[in-house]
Amino acid sequence: MQVKSRHHLRSDAVSDLEETLDEQLGVAPEGDAYERVEFEETDWEVILIDGDPQVAYFDEEPFLTVRGANAYDPDRRLVTVDAGAISFVSDGADVMRPGIVEASDDISPDDLVVIAEESHGKVLAVGRARVEGSDMVGDEGKVVDSLHHVGDELYEFAG
Repeated sequence: MQVKSRHHLRSDAVSDLEETLDEQLGVAPEGDAYERVEFEETDWEVILIDGDPQVAYFDEEPFLTVRGANAYDPDRRLVTVDAGAISFVSDGADVMRPGIVEASDDISPDDLVVIAEESHGKVLAVGRARVEGSDMVGDEGKVVDSLHHVGDELYEFAG
């Protein structure tokens, strides 16, 4: 991915970002340097916290990247998948009900969510919910659209 522009965030923008992530996910990122990076030929924008791509904008909404979610361990908007779903989710597949073992009740349709595997709690992907969290566990149907996953261009980007 070719970088188009890069600039440091002002302190008020950092405060707004931290407040949003705390409300969404119950996490408090900490860093000395916050940089916004825009790319050529893609709509993705990333926030580097101390040089690590920990936040991205999905449809202009800031949310943790897979790296950021693994660094801060969110306790809200969390979807947990079983071992059988790991390879699919890690390859960017949308999440189906049969692979979900648990989803937090604070999830509403169209919310950004963190998708983690059940045995170690490692985050595999970020997606957009199609249904309420309470309606995610079941026998059939797609319930989360994948937006970013382990191994994609955003995950591989190094500030």
